[in-house]
Amino acid sequence: MRVVLRVAQVAVVAVTKPSLAKTNQQTGSFRWGLVFAGVLGVCVPLMAAVLPENRADIMYHAYSGGGLEVNGPSILARKSVGKSTSVWGNYYVDTITSATIDVVTGASEYTEERTEQSLGADYLYDNATLSLSYTNSVENDFNANAVNFGISQLMFGDLTTVTLGYAKGWDTITKTGSPSFEREANRQKYKLGLSQVLTKNLLLGLNFETITDEGYLNNPYRTVRYLVTPTSYAKDDGEVYPNTRTSHAIAMRALYYLPYRAAIRGEMRGYTDTWGINGSMAELGYIHPTKRGLTYEISYRVYSQDSADFYSDLFNTEAEFVYRARDKELSTYSTQTIGLGVSYEFKKHGWGFIDKGSANIFYNRIQIDYEDFRDLRVTGVDAGTEPLYSLSADVFRIFVSAWY
Repeated sequence: MRVVLRVAQVAVVAVTKPSLAKTNQQTGSFRWGLVFAGVLGVCVPLMAAVLPENRADIMYHAYSGGGLEVNGPSILARKSVGKSTSVWGNYYVDTITSATIDVVTGASEYTEERTEQSLGADYLYDNATLSLSYTNSVENDFNANAVNFGISQLMFGDLTTVTLGYAKGWDTITKTGSPSFEREANRQKYKLGLSQVLTKNLLLGLNFETITDEGYLNNPYRTVRYLVTPTSYAKDDGEVYPNTRTSHAIAMRALYYLPYRAAIRGEMRGYTDTWGINGSMAELGYIHPTKRGLTYEISYRVYSQDSADFYSDLFNTEAEFVYRARDKELSTYSTQTIGLGVSYEFKKHGWGFIDKGSANIFYNRIQIDYEDFRDLRVTGVDAGTEPLYSLSADVFRIFVSAWY
């Protein structure tokens, strides 16, 4: 049931990717596996003309909050083939148990599983790196496919990196209990990035992204509510969304190395789309390595957005507008995320075929406050006067990496 998977995706995005306003269900790219790139992501452009090292990562992730439990493993492995090619594969599993506010106010608790498989390759040619990957994600009522292509080019004495990216996705959406229900959605993503070494201690990155969606973009399980009398409400058969959406996001990232080997990282991001959502995010982090192989991290992130043009917690009539939604992720809300992490590098001098390894644990505490979405679990009050909804969530990620 897709009604709650978005909640897990929002939590993941809050940790690994700032575009929380990307709220349609066909977002197969929001993956827990992004944490591997997220930890060192701001440094990746510096390595654009060098193939990634042979490496394997085994991760276990767990999310708990708002009546939703998501956990499972992820395995990622990368291997060079010759001097100019590197291939990789990722296998990822979500086990979901849901009793969220969306579920308990309209259905019953359920459990399901999502599996995702990805294959990719990087090809090094002079100062350019070409990347190609394919991802398939399957669950009981949703099948998502995506192809990604990217190219990075080092310029001006290897101090500047320009990155171009394109992705195409196609999804099939079904509905549990309705064998005849089948819809399709397609999306395209365009990315442009610039990374610049400004000084020996300062790295700056700018990124722009445009996403176009077309097809069935809403959730087949969700309903909206409308007034029947001044104090009571009823629910209709479902939401109605536009069948197109275009979103734009721009981000600026910076990494500053301190004299005592530590680093400060920062990011600011803005978002807007044709559904009327505007969002902004800011994050500040501190990374502190020690001589004993331990690295500590702490971060704080804030995000806020306004609601979609066709969102309402309570409509005045059953068909007040052509498009209507009550998805809380299309509402006005804000989040705060505190992150803590520790990594330990071991076997620095090698162990058999393993050159080195690291063990990592990260924890995030997320607080989400909705400004115009109300808690329908509270009864005995007039429609529209229920308390506003909020939730807290805990996210754990534990992974071991080995270079060989």
